[in-house]
Amino acid sequence: MAAAPAALPAGIPGQPPAEPLNLIVIVADTWGAHWMGCYGHDQVRTPHADALAGKSALFLDAYPQALPTLPVRRALYTGRNIFPGQLILQRDDPVKIRGWHPLYTEDVTLAETLQAAGYTTALISDVYHQFKPDKNFHRGFECWRWIRGQEGDRLESGPRKGINLANYLHPSQPVPRSPKGGPMQYLMNRRGWKSEDDWLAAQVFRDASRWLGNNVEDSRPFYLHVESFTPHEYWDPPENYYRQYMKENYSGPWLISPPATTEKMSPVEVAHARALYAGLVAFTDHCLGKFLQEVEALGLMKNSLIVFTADHGTMMGEQGQIHKGETRIRTQVTQVPLLVYHPQRRWAGRRIGGFVQHIDVMPAVLDLLSVKIPARVTGESLRPLIEGGGRRKEWIVTGWGEHGAVRTPEWCYVGRWSEGPRHEELYDLKRDPLELSNVAGSHPSVVEKFRSTLKRYVDEGWAVTGGSFATVLKGPQG
Repeated sequence: MAAAPAALPAGIPGQPPAEPLNLIVIVADTWGAHWMGCYGHDQVRTPHADALAGKSALFLDAYPQALPTLPVRRALYTGRNIFPGQLILQRDDPVKIRGWHPLYTEDVTLAETLQAAGYTTALISDVYHQFKPDKNFHRGFECWRWIRGQEGDRLESGPRKGINLANYLHPSQPVPRSPKGGPMQYLMNRRGWKSEDDWLAAQVFRDASRWLGNNVEDSRPFYLHVESFTPHEYWDPPENYYRQYMKENYSGPWLISPPATTEKMSPVEVAHARALYAGLVAFTDHCLGKFLQEVEALGLMKNSLIVFTADHGTMMGEQGQIHKGETRIRTQVTQVPLLVYHPQRRWAGRRIGGFVQHIDVMPAVLDLLSVKIPARVTGESLRPLIEGGGRRKEWIVTGWGEHGAVRTPEWCYVGRWSEGPRHEELYDLKRDPLELSNVAGSHPSVVEKFRSTLKRYVDEGWAVTGGSFATVLKGPQG
């Protein structure tokens, strides 16, 4: 492991050193840029995220380096390329996706780096995948709290009596035989909720506020990392938030996880699914707003760097698809929000073009906090881009499993890099910015160019993305 980093004088170049800034990082799951007002979209009202954006640098072209949930956290926590990834299976985790595994022993995390620089570090999260047996995403955090009950989190084993799955499934969806990982598990987990304060997003941000209140007077600077699994499925908002977006008359099942395509759904069922998701986004924004009000009330907007981002978005009817997926790595899934707030607000409201990725977040915050960036980091600091002098990337790759998307300002190519059935899509972003019309058949030379680019990226990437899971520590005689 790399040597412990040394803290450097905090502050702005050309100004006297200041007291070290605190750091607050907020990550939402399945909240893409296409469902935020500050990114020019009106599908849902997000006043609190928009207000933070007005005080922050907003990155217009932020994308993951690899998907989905756990690969994104590996990139965010380590600042290191993770695609292409190994397929490493764990006995107590049914998810079989490349890159879906713990942090490597060799990794140097943001939490470990800031802890070595004298920061108090804390993680508040309801992303239950992080806490499955053998996972280690709490590494480097002095304090960590897991909010229980999301999705397939095995919080409860009963009773199942009184829960009719037909009230939550589309008629075309099979009823799961086992509660593990299915809607029955979630419905058992949420059985005791009585008010919107019981919803998991409310619990996460409330616990984050409580942690701030308990630690604000500590003499050390702090790093608080907040993970909200909401608005990930299951799409089950408090009903009053759903009603704000459901204008049609609907009396069918509460489709908390609708079918993967709209093929067997009626228009009103699609509208219902979209309203459920919109309501959950709006509720998450409400909870975020209450947390940011507490940050303000505690005086922390004056001495804290704040980063807000998400891991990915989701398809909500585009091309007849709902949910994310390995071949669904188009803009609706891959364009994510990225906001960076600095207390001096030297860049308040600045909208920054140019490709950036999750691996760039760790070096960016360390640069802005004047803490040495570990040598293992492969991302690039965003500070030059924020301050107007940075070099912009000409293209990026976003990977998921056996597939990758190569993105330039003009094109988005999606293809399979490994052996198997060929899948290829190409979108002309000048004519089709929402990536709705696949023109791969009309541009064979462009497809061939990007196919080769993706293959070369993967071939060269293996040297960077590996690691080990050593668990044995040598004793005094070792």
